[in-house]
Amino acid sequence: MPAEPALVSEAEVFALAARLGAALSGRGEKVATAESCTGGLIARALTEQPGSSGWFERGFVTYSNEAKHEMLAVERQVLAAHGAVSEAVAGAMARGALWRSRAQLALAVTGIAGPDGGTADKPVGTVCFGWASAGGELRQASVRFDGDRAQVRLQAARHALSIALELLGEPAAEPGLAGQTSPQD
Repeated sequence: MPAEPALVSEAEVFALAARLGAALSGRGEKVATAESCTGGLIARALTEQPGSSGWFERGFVTYSNEAKHEMLAVERQVLAAHGAVSEAVAGAMARGALWRSRAQLALAVTGIAGPDGGTADKPVGTVCFGWASAGGELRQASVRFDGDRAQVRLQAARHALSIALELLGEPAAEPGLAGQTSPQD
């Protein structure tokens, strides 16, 4: 019998947020977030940290396509061509958050947390990510997470923060990532 995937706790996400905050603070840099399916969970984890006003610049919760366009300048053509749950949109969200803030790093999340809304091409648990830096680096990725809505959102937050740490040259130390597969699987 296969092992059950390890559940992600809010405490684990908050611990990663604290590590990201310490890394940003040490560099004198700030972060901005652009969230759809996580609904502000990442911004909440970051702002729970003491001293976060020194390194958290702002967060955007852009659940609708119109919000993504109006607040983050995601082009309507990109949304129409790729859909809101796509690496292209996640990357555009990250670039938009960077452009519309004073941050040096932005991370973006868009996906299908469930319990419904999935399709054959993009099943429930599909989450797309974007990370952009003031230096011009853009990273995009898609991951499929297992679990209920709460777990998909927590796993997405953990993944977004872990990769942000890696981009700053910090080890992510993201345990296992059990229960994840590529959306193409």
